[in-house]
Amino acid sequence: MRRVLALYGSSIGKKVLMAATGAVLVGFVVVHMLGNLKVYQGPEKFNAYAEFLREAGAPVLGHGQLLWIARAVLLAAVAVHLVAALQLTLASRRARKIGYRKRDDLSFSYASRTMRWGGVIIVAFVVYHLMHLTWGTAHPRFGESVYDNLVIGFRSWPVSLAYIGAMVPLCLHIYHGMWSSTQTLALDDPRVLRWRRAAAAALALVVFAGNCSIPVAVLAGLVR
Repeated sequence: MRRVLALYGSSIGKKVLMAATGAVLVGFVVVHMLGNLKVYQGPEKFNAYAEFLREAGAPVLGHGQLLWIARAVLLAAVAVHLVAALQLTLASRRARKIGYRKRDDLSFSYASRTMRWGGVIIVAFVVYHLMHLTWGTAHPRFGESVYDNLVIGFRSWPVSLAYIGAMVPLCLHIYHGMWSSTQTLALDDPRVLRWRRAAAAALALVVFAGNCSIPVAVLAGLVR
């Protein structure tokens, strides 16, 4: 336990923890996107998928219990990720008062800065997303059909534009997180270094295209 606490007390320990929790969150984003893309298969398939999520774990677990366990794990990962990020930011500011170290990679510096304000936007977006399509408190005609809730919700131009806009900081976050985590985890093999930027960019673009395609399709009348 002392070794674990000592590791967390170091900057490298916090970065490793951020990389690990970031991987969990990125995995959720990808799986969530793939599930949402079932909307293109029609209301029956999409509603069946939503019901499967609620019934997963039966008969050992009750209706929706596994889903709430997954949400609790994700919430814990978000909390740990945010706390570690805040602590690293504060430590960086204290170090900056002592001396200045020039960054060789300006793109890394830019991405790092966007991670901070981007994280705030992402948290605000997640809260709104839950209010809109999970709890229904921000939805004008929230009902039992998950498919109808999604379609009706995205028929609003401001709502759809807000979702699309939120994908920008989210995908920047994914790009920078995946790109930098290889260095954090000491994956400095030359072969890894060659493909890590392209792989990070590809994943971010896939998530952006997949998530943005849904509100666009609804607005265009392709999904209704």
